[in-house]
Formats: sequence, C-alpha cells, structure tokens
Amino acid sequence: MGNKQKTIIIIVAFLIVGIIFFWLNSSSSKQGKQINIDPQNQQTLEFLNTGPVSPISGLACENWDRRPIAVMQPADVQARPAAGFSEADIVFEMPAYTSSITRLMGVYLCNIPDEIGAIRSSRHDYIPIAKGLDAIFVHWGGSHFALDLLKENVIDHIDCMSSSACDRWDPTGKMRREDTGHIKSEKILAEIDRLGFAKEAKVSGYPHQVEAPLNQRPSGGNLRVAFASPYDVEYSYNKESNSYFRTWDGTIDVDKNNNNQIAPKNIAVLFALSEQITNSQDYVGKGLQNPWAGVEVIKNTGSESISGRYNNVQIGDPWYDTGDSGEAYYYINGKEIKGTWKKDRSKIDSKLFFYDGAGKEVKFVPGQIWVEILEPGQRLKWEPVQ
Repeated sequence: MGNKQKTIIIIVAFLIVGIIFFWLNSSSSKQGKQINIDPQNQQTLEFLNTGPVSPISGLACENWDRRPIAVMQPADVQARPAAGFSEADIVFEMPAYTSSITRLMGVYLCNIPDEIGAIRSSRHDYIPIAKGLDAIFVHWGGSHFALDLLKENVIDHIDCMSSSACDRWDPTGKMRREDTGHIKSEKILAEIDRLGFAKEAKVSGYPHQVEAPLNQRPSGGNLRVAFASPYDVEYSYNKESNSYFRTWDGTIDVDKNNNNQIAPKNIAVLFALSEQITNSQDYVGKGLQNPWAGVEVIKNTGSESISGRYNNVQIGDPWYDTGDSGEAYYYINGKEIKGTWKKDRSKIDSKLFFYDGAGKEVKFVPGQIWVEILEPGQRLKWEPVQ
C-alpha cells in the first residue's frame, strides 16, 4: 500500500471518529444537559418565607401553615373601636362607596383574636383579594353583587346571616345594631370543621427583609391618607419600634380587645379607580361579566333599584374590572418607596403583588402590613423627618 493510500485511510478514519463524537454529543444535548446550581443562588426557585413563619407577616408563629381568616369589618364611626385589628397579619382598607365610606378586611393567620368585630357585609372587591391569600372569608351578608358571586362558591366562606357561629354584642353608646356583630376564635375554628373546609394554607406570601438598624432609621415622619372625613387616616412613624402609629379622623385608633394603638410595621398605598355600579353601563360590551344578570327587575330598573348603590374598585377582580395594576407607594423602615401594584384579573386566586420602582417585589419588614387603596385624586402626603 502506497503512502498516498495510507494517508487517505488515516484521514477517513479521523472523519469517522469525528462524526461519531459529534453525533454522540448532539444526541446528549437533545436529551438535556445536567445543570449544577449554586445553592447560594437559588432564591428565585424557592417559596418565600419557608419554615415556621407566617408567609404574610414574616413573623414566626405556631400556626404558620394554617389558612388565613379574612373578615369584613366596618369603618363607620359608630363601630369604632374595632376588635381584632392589632393581631391581623394584613389589613385592606378601601372605598365601599366612591369618594366616601370605606370598609376593611382584616386577615388573620398567626393569631385569631378572641373576638373579631364588628363584622359587616361583603363587597365583591374583597373576595378575589381574600382568594389570592387562600383565606376563608367571613362576612355578615353582602351586596347583591357579592352574594351572587358567593352563591357560586368562588371562595370558602362563612356568612353570619345564616351561621350560628356569630353573635351580637349589646348595643352601647353610639353603636347601632349593625355594629354589634362579632365572632369568637373558637367558633370560627368549629365552623371550619363543620363546613369541611381545608385547613392547610397554600399561600406564597410576601418577601421580607431584616429591619433597618436603629441608627439607620429616620427620627420620625407623618403619612396622611386622605379618604373623605371621617374615614381619613394618619400614621406617625416611631423610630424605636420601627412602626407607624395610626389615627382615624384625628382620634387614636385602638383595638377594642386590648386597647392597644394600631401600629403596623409596613404600609402600602395603592391607587385604583372606583366607580359606582350602574345599570346604564355596557359591561358585556367591554368583555366583562354583566353584574345585573342575576338581579331581579325590581332591584335593577324597578322601584327598589340598586343602580348606583354599590361601587366597583378596579383592583383586579375577574368579573367587572378592566384594570388590574397601578401606582403605589410603600412605607418601610421610615422611608417612602415609589412603585406599582399588580393583580392578574384573569385569575381570581392571583396574589396581589407589590413592586418597587425596579419592578421587583417589595421586601417588607416582619410584622403587620396595612394596605390602603386610594382613588386617583385623593391626597397622599408623606412628611419625612431626618
């Protein structure tokens, strides 16, 4: 065999080996490569606040994996002071009537207070917020629109109108009968057993950060959330406790159960449009559910019409909202953070997300979160003190 032939054979052999090597590696890549992940860089792959802490408040507690209890509570002057708010993991406060009356929803996970009250009627806006926290929803009746939705069992709920679990206080002072409804913690738990609701939570929760050291906190600050009087709220930042002491229409806001002043660690102020639900609007034409579909004629266009009686806050519900995001401001460690909020209106169980200016989830400090939902044009004023 000549040298030329030997050279050709060697070249062909190298080509065959190369083709086999290429084929084997190509086949391997199609099956997926093994990726080694640095354990120090897995934050985005893990659930937030795993372990024995509330996924909402970030505080360690015995009942950290229990489903939250979301309770509708009034802002009416006659119902103040309310019972239970100091023990809530998170509280939502927003208009129950455009530019006027507000209503609240306390969400209790770590602790269910001995008594929660007063309890008032449901508004539909609160239902998807509670659902996003996998909460059991407690209410005393509701608006026509809320009750139509609750009849479809869109959320596990306890209606005090039909449940024997709820009681009434004896009216005193300025209280009206509608301000006397309340429920005890043991009766909530017994009713959950009776109704067969799941007890273990499926809450992704909110991220948290370590509190700023004392020497890095400002010496004070005042926040005004200008709902219409007498629903207007102010918070005074306290450096030592790193919390915001709450007043309601100029009066110290205390918990009826323990007389402690309400003082959340975190405040989120969201802006969302509010408008009355009227029968003159073309909801279906906007691609939305018709709120009047289940309303009898006398309540729709008849002599007992409820058109314009209840409002709709564009907070990302899957029925009547065209909007599900907006501007937001956060008050944490005595400082203001400008950002946005988002709730996917295509999913009733979407969490309400809080984002900073960079589009990342806001990290709260461990403790209560108070969420204020203002309408555009209502005043929000933060006066920092260095």
